[in-house]
Amino acid sequence: MSIGPTGPVGEAPATVPQDPYALVRTRGYLKLLLVAAVIGVPVCAAAFGFLALIHALEPLIEHDLPRALGFAGTPLWWPVPMLAVAGLLVGLTIRYLPGNGGHEPADGLALGGAPPPSALPGIVLAALASLSFGVVLGPEAPLIALGGGLAMCAVPLMNPGLPKRALPVVGAAGSFAAISALLGSPLLGAFLLMEVVGLGGPMLGMVLLPGLLASGLGALIFTGLGDWTGLGTYSLTLDDVPTAAEPMVGEFGWAVVIGLAAALLATGVRRLAQLLKARVARHRVPATVLAGLVVGALAVGFAAASGKPATEVLYSGQSALGSLVHGGAGYSAAALVLLVLCKSLAYCASLSAFRGGPIFPALFIGEAGGVALSHLPGLSLTPAFAMGIGAMAVSMLRLPMSSVLLATLLMGSNGLTVMPLVIVAVVVAYVVVLRLTPVPSAASTAPAAAPSSA
Repeated sequence: MSIGPTGPVGEAPATVPQDPYALVRTRGYLKLLLVAAVIGVPVCAAAFGFLALIHALEPLIEHDLPRALGFAGTPLWWPVPMLAVAGLLVGLTIRYLPGNGGHEPADGLALGGAPPPSALPGIVLAALASLSFGVVLGPEAPLIALGGGLAMCAVPLMNPGLPKRALPVVGAAGSFAAISALLGSPLLGAFLLMEVVGLGGPMLGMVLLPGLLASGLGALIFTGLGDWTGLGTYSLTLDDVPTAAEPMVGEFGWAVVIGLAAALLATGVRRLAQLLKARVARHRVPATVLAGLVVGALAVGFAAASGKPATEVLYSGQSALGSLVHGGAGYSAAALVLLVLCKSLAYCASLSAFRGGPIFPALFIGEAGGVALSHLPGLSLTPAFAMGIGAMAVSMLRLPMSSVLLATLLMGSNGLTVMPLVIVAVVVAYVVVLRLTPVPSAASTAPAAAPSSA
């Protein structure tokens, strides 16, 4: 048998491998990078404005409004009516405005493409009503939607001739820039979106490169606005983390325990939230008001029982991560356990009915649980809350690489020291969560049968 230029004679010609990077070498891709770079600036400015508005509304509702109504301070019961108002506003927004108020947080963190312009007002209003009134959710999911939606709106103004197949990449770049500004790291944003989308190979670089460029240039605007206004950057950071010693053998045993506990807690929260979500959807407005009342009652109950502020249970917990580390000594182990319980239940109710992201409450709950366990022998404070953050993050998000990186970067200079413990806790939690997740039935995964032509 002779060998021809395309393979053995008499057989099909061998397939010539295509250059996977051919797209990068085209002028169109350079134009796409330019569009992404320009879009990162207004997207990060909008993200800054969105976060600044939330942070301005929170004290206005929590402190200024009760004083304006004649109270000497904020009454203990104040969260209950405020969360009911939030439920009413969010329920009406979801029901009557286009876009369903954005992503369902009970479904985890997912990217379904940039929303249409008509959905952006509903997404922003639902998120503002949820987050500023104290609902236990974070701003990341609305920011992802806002960044992608604004990027898609800007493309026709900047480059009307951009091919339609490039539009999803521009939308992803806008989302990338917004979430990276919040997390304080384009690298962390890249890992997060990479795992959520599930890209790999050469396509990964071609899609992430515009997002990296948009987030890098947009971060300058995000940081600059924080300096110019004196409002800060609203990025995820922890300052003055206690120094961690090199991991001990016993702490790896604690990593297994923390990973298992986080997986069990997160599985319970997710399942209950998804069960409630289906019931809330059938009676949107009254059910969302009821969910708000539950969140408010949990916060009031915790404050009455522990003597701590109700705000420890309310809100995403993003700004309280640092204070919990430094103020953990003021909590008894019982108060921390009660905080984890009340925050988890409020988180569950918020996931089922409101709009926001699932990341930051999971981080806070994981940190509070780790701080509680640090009261036990053989476990120091910094590794404890680092493992709790990583294990709870992966249990809720199911993104192992992002969870390890998130917990590690939060530790600052201690990150490399605690990383081995975080990895063990994350792996244990991830495996247990997957084992506890029901396998989809064949009926739900099988494609629908084609109609008969008879």
